[in-house]
Amino acid sequence: MAGESGNKLLTVNEVANILRVSNMTVYRLVKSGQIPAIRVGKNYRIKESDVNEYLSRGTQRVEKG
Repeated sequence: MAGESGNKLLTVNEVANILRVSNMTVYRLVKSGQIPAIRVGKNYRIKESDVNEYLSRGTQRVEKG
């Protein structure tokens, strides 16, 4: 089971490094529901496959106005 690709649980810090954003940005993504997370005590763990899915969704278009 541990060898299954994409099912590794990552810490918020590891996800922040992958996305090249701050830890706070990862917390915001989790809180807004954009990235699912598992709560372990006071910490979050995020499936590697969920991070990959988030990345595959691409960027959001920002309206200029």
